Amino acid sequence: MIRDVIEENERRILSEYAMLSSNTRGRLHPQEKCPMRSEFQRDRDRIIHCKAFRRLKHKTQVFMAPVDDHYRTRLTHTLEVSQIARTIARCLRLNEDLTEAISLGHDLGHTPFGHACERTLNKLMQNGFKHNLHSLRVVDVLENDYKGLNLTFEVRDGIECHTGDKLPQTLEGQIIRLSDRIAYINHDIDDAIRAKMLSDDALPKHCTDVLGKTHGERINTMIADVVQTSSDYSSVRMSSEIGSATEELRSFLFENVYIGTVAQKENDKACNIVKVMFDYFIKNTDKLPEEYRLHIDEFGKEQIVCDYIAGMTDLYAIRVFNDLFVPRVWSGIEI
Repeated sequence: MIRDVIEENERRILSEYAMLSSNTRGRLHPQEKCPMRSEFQRDRDRIIHCKAFRRLKHKTQVFMAPVDDHYRTRLTHTLEVSQIARTIARCLRLNEDLTEAISLGHDLGHTPFGHACERTLNKLMQNGFKHNLHSLRVVDVLENDYKGLNLTFEVRDGIECHTGDKLPQTLEGQIIRLSDRIAYINHDIDDAIRAKMLSDDALPKHCTDVLGKTHGERINTMIADVVQTSSDYSSVRMSSEIGSATEELRSFLFENVYIGTVAQKENDKACNIVKVMFDYFIKNTDKLPEEYRLHIDEFGKEQIVCDYIAGMTDLYAIRVFNDLFVPRVWSGIEI
């Protein structure tokens, strides 16, 4: 079978520290293997074809519901993370298929309106809300009509642990943690410059001296440093010099782009949309779509309302809010 050849190539080519697809700890629900694809290739394909992945194209990265075609969305962010992660994995001879599957799935549980909505749901939910845990819920439960995608343990672990205190159990999963940060720091600078919120010369000189003066130079510096520093395979990491400059640049973004800017002043409005809808659907569960109502007894109304809102795109959330709370203009005809 073709899968046997793929698995043999992995054993022959990849580092001894790589996670081989033939050594996966398996799936939540055992099933017959694909004759043509490795287990991690299969996971990647399931993620790409799922509905949550398609919705990422209309979810905020930094700039809410942007009209300009060139600002990043959650989908283009995901693709950039995937590219960076695959480059690192290939250079270290780790499993590129596993790395790609994790990177494509890591933000499936992200909310509309970016982290503003995540913070709001975290306050509204009794047990809190974190997008990485909800990403895991998406692939384990919500996709495929509440049957889940039945992914392998290693992909699920990488999705869950791509952020937060818990480290992934594979080096491939650790790659995603750094690739995510490399991607968003650099593309958010690019978007902020496009929005005229920043200029190239506004970036801290110490950071640009160390990391590079252009978008491409900075990404290349960070990737090359991760590859060189992680070549002992003890962990995937940056050197102290590059890591320090990267963290300084990230702090600069929080101060000058993420908090208190014109683009982010719409956050209060977005958070209010989420809060009002959450309260409304908690009191009116009969107004939820049927595919969600059917699972209230199993998961509880709070979780189901959260599932519905977290899965919304920016524009869909605005549309639902308008339909519920904004009166239509009388036109003299039946509507």
